[in-house]
Amino acid sequence: MTRGSFNIEQLFNGKRVFIPIVLGLAIVVFMLYRSLSKEQFIVDAEKGTHAWVDSNANQKVDLSLPEEFVLSEEGNYRISTPNDLLRDVHFNGQAIFWLIMAFVCMVIRDLAYMLRIRILTKKFLSWRRSFFVIMIWEFASALSPGVVGGSAVAMFILNREGVKLGKSTAIIVVTTLMDNLVFVFLIPLVLIFIPLSVFFDGNANLLTSFFWIGYAIITGLSLFLFLSIFIWPNIITSLLRLMMKIPFLKRWRKAAVGMGNDIKVTAKEMQGESLSHWLKAFGATLLSWFGRYAVINCILQAFVSISLMDHVQILGKQLILWLVMMVSITPGGSGIAEYAFSELLAGFGASMLLLAVLAIIWRLISYFPYLFIGVYVLPNWLRSTQQKKK
Repeated sequence: MTRGSFNIEQLFNGKRVFIPIVLGLAIVVFMLYRSLSKEQFIVDAEKGTHAWVDSNANQKVDLSLPEEFVLSEEGNYRISTPNDLLRDVHFNGQAIFWLIMAFVCMVIRDLAYMLRIRILTKKFLSWRRSFFVIMIWEFASALSPGVVGGSAVAMFILNREGVKLGKSTAIIVVTTLMDNLVFVFLIPLVLIFIPLSVFFDGNANLLTSFFWIGYAIITGLSLFLFLSIFIWPNIITSLLRLMMKIPFLKRWRKAAVGMGNDIKVTAKEMQGESLSHWLKAFGATLLSWFGRYAVINCILQAFVSISLMDHVQILGKQLILWLVMMVSITPGGSGIAEYAFSELLAGFGASMLLLAVLAIIWRLISYFPYLFIGVYVLPNWLRSTQQKKK
């Protein structure tokens, strides 16, 4: 790496290419194995092997705590794993159709993201290059805590595709702003028609706290991002210069100043864009989020009979679900996502046992594929962009 420049080429040369691939594949296998093999007690009056003893005296059956159960011939609980539960699910024609539709919704979501990145780059990226960018972006998001996401990596992905680093940063800021505005605008609209009590029962204090903390964070971040690009683009430049005063960052001061100047130039270009340009970009954002949300609707429809109004309510609940995941500290919202899924959708005619299965199916469709795709796409993308000028 040359002094005073953001040269990331060396990170992707030679043997270093295989490091993220091997680590990524290892993480994929581990997380999938952990999700499918995690043991939990379930209610089974016919084949029960354990009895509940309430060891922590909270008068609540904690199915995930082994110390809550003891071996008993007359017990009505038994140990099971998501993998066991998946084998017990009956996949008829209707279920298969709606699961296919769930995959179609994920495709719609990704196509909408590809359309948005093409709009924001003025079609600098082809559809093929946009596919690579979005897949690797999602791969990074899947491996990052929800509160971090893949945005920090995305600017370097665009930069490697030939977009100036300053412009890449501005584009990522705008995409983050648009994603956040979906929550900022739609959540109050949903709460006008559906009280918060419908989303959370009296025992879901953890989710309620995550919701209000998450909404405050997203709203504040949206305001900051809007001001940074459309009102005072000098904010980002000033922050960069302030950061470069840190001793071990001084070597990149010149490059940071250049990046800040690129951001200001890009911000001025964006301020001059027409209303139709922003409506198209935000329309693609809404379509992508609708595709993401509709996945859960399709999965529920595959196994549970729900009405049209139920579908509308489920879409509203997912605003809460995804906001909770966005402020999680686990990779891809793992753990919190499954818990939130069961808590938010428990009132739609499905047992907690079935919801546990559906949560796994949901993650298998909407989360794990990006890990596998990323591991496959990453080396091809690195080779195809190796000679591009940054």
